[in-house]
Amino acid sequence: MSANNALHIAVLAGDGIGPEVMAPALEILRKIEARTDLKFRFTDAPAGANNYLATGKSMPESTVRLCDEADAILLGACGLPSVRYPDNTEIMPQVELRFHFDLYAGVRPARLIPGVPSPIVGADARGIDLVVIRESTEGLFASMGKGVVTDSEARETLVITRKTSERLFEFSFKLAERRKARGRPGALTCVDKANVFKAFAFFREMFDEAAQRHPEVKADRLYVDACSALLVKRPWDFDVMVMENMFGDILSDMTAGLIGGMGMAPSADIGDTHAVFQPCHGTAPDIMGQGKANPTGMILSAAMMLDWLADKFDLEQAAEAGERIERAVDKVYAGGIKPMEFGGSNGTADIARAVLAAL
Repeated sequence: MSANNALHIAVLAGDGIGPEVMAPALEILRKIEARTDLKFRFTDAPAGANNYLATGKSMPESTVRLCDEADAILLGACGLPSVRYPDNTEIMPQVELRFHFDLYAGVRPARLIPGVPSPIVGADARGIDLVVIRESTEGLFASMGKGVVTDSEARETLVITRKTSERLFEFSFKLAERRKARGRPGALTCVDKANVFKAFAFFREMFDEAAQRHPEVKADRLYVDACSALLVKRPWDFDVMVMENMFGDILSDMTAGLIGGMGMAPSADIGDTHAVFQPCHGTAPDIMGQGKANPTGMILSAAMMLDWLADKFDLEQAAEAGERIERAVDKVYAGGIKPMEFGGSNGTADIARAVLAAL
């Protein structure tokens, strides 16, 4: 935190609809600032496919330095399908930031908001309120940019280390404990494929060791295929789930689909000292500039940022502000707001105005 007690936020709006959803999130944070003792200092910085087209880099060194110095990082969405590195992979500074700042815990909440349709029968009555924790620096993604391709085969390497896994499980059990204190079940499920791969058996062994240190949390284990089936049948049975990077990449998109779509889903990538907050959706170039983007995931990501800053700096007001934003979002959806994402007529501006009014 800076000397004037302003929370310094690095703002990377990104590409496509990234700037469009970032604008209302910042407007909401400025309203929080006007109504509380919290102070923010926002610094914009370039990152993404457009910066790559202009400079040959996904983000300049100045952006990395800013992210290092800031108290938290807000990210819109980065990358465009048509812009690629020479190896044909997409421009993904969001993934590069995970490796650079060792953001090992990818936190992907999936909460069904009142008034939002779910494809799961009974979800409106039973509710969905779970968190996927995705290890974000290892697993199959450790091979990003390092895979070997010949004319006859391709190989990528999955990596799981004790250092990262132990930190991941401590983070996950503490989150389950925190949710239990707030009225949730306080259960944590390890999702793996330990019946087939030695790496996942190693992963599960470390989970079991951590479970012994946290007896107040109900610990469970599921194979990823069984977990996938249960998520689309009884998602309300889950509280917190922890898993390897690629499994988390897939299941976090599935859980977003259970709560109305990617536009409803916030996320965070958290390390020991730094954290990035961004919506789960991509840059959606097909609707860019049309006012159709759903800013809810970005707004809720800002609320997650406030909760993390509250814990980092012992700022009770920040935690309360994050809860106020969540309540405002709940209120507008319960009141009938319906994004174009799932067949409604409300665009970016409508949703932003409604949440600001509800605050």
